[in-house]
Amino acid sequence: MDFLHNSLQLIEQYMLAYGYWAVFFGVMLENAGVPVPGETILLIAGYFAASRSDQFNIIRVMITAATGAVVGDNIGFAIGHHYGRGILLRFGRFIFLTPKRLENMEKYFQSHGNKTILVARFITGLRVFAALLAGASKMRWRVFFVYNVAGALLWSIVITTLGYLFGQSLPLLVKWVGRSGTILLIVAILIAVIVWRIRRHR
Repeated sequence: MDFLHNSLQLIEQYMLAYGYWAVFFGVMLENAGVPVPGETILLIAGYFAASRSDQFNIIRVMITAATGAVVGDNIGFAIGHHYGRGILLRFGRFIFLTPKRLENMEKYFQSHGNKTILVARFITGLRVFAALLAGASKMRWRVFFVYNVAGALLWSIVITTLGYLFGQSLPLLVKWVGRSGTILLIVAILIAVIVWRIRRHR
């Protein structure tokens, strides 16, 4: 708990020093694949919009975060588009990703990539890799961009609002949001496994 409190205090100091730039770069770097707590930064920004309205405006926070998310995701998409397939073919065996499974993943993104991009925004872990996988799967950029913008706006509104309403219990809120994302990830994996088994036995 002390580590969490100290980490949150450090992030708060950083945000008070750099304002909206901290929100933009924090969210952008996380979505580009850099291990930065972008969602936590956004929760704190939402809290500051309630407690320090002279420095943080809730609408500007939402727009800044959504913009950072879209920029970061497009960086991830570009990396995946140009280099992702080669990397996955070369090192995929270490995560049990065979060429056949990669081919199936590409077909999946071509058929269901739009929904995946939208839902992945709220799932811890998957949020960071969804854009990279979409690019590696050769998903059409225009389709990706539309659903990416929609997901980024929805995510920024939800997370900022949570911080705005419940920011006084910030440590508990950060844990709750993180666990919710983990639970969603587990559920998504279970559903994927069930669907895969059903199709395999047909």
